[in-house]
Amino acid sequence: MQVLDDLSQNVHLLLERYTALQQENVQLKEDVERQRQELIRTHSELSDLRQKNRRLATANALSSAESAEEATKRINALIAQVDRAINALKK
Repeated sequence: MQVLDDLSQNVHLLLERYTALQQENVQLKEDVERQRQELIRTHSELSDLRQKNRRLATANALSSAESAEEATKRINALIAQVDRAINALKK
């Protein structure tokens, strides 16, 4: 009889552990899904930030290009003044 009682107790314990593991498995699957959704959101946010970064870099490059154009115009104006001064000295 003791053997049957031990067997019954072991089966009962095994079923409790099985149920607990099933619940843990469900919880872990939910955690994985939440993490997957968070990863997707983070990747999307990263992609948006990279795109904004490229736009800002382009805007800065254009801004620098405008400054370079202004600098070129100033240099050309200075060269023209020097040329006029040299021509005036030659006369």
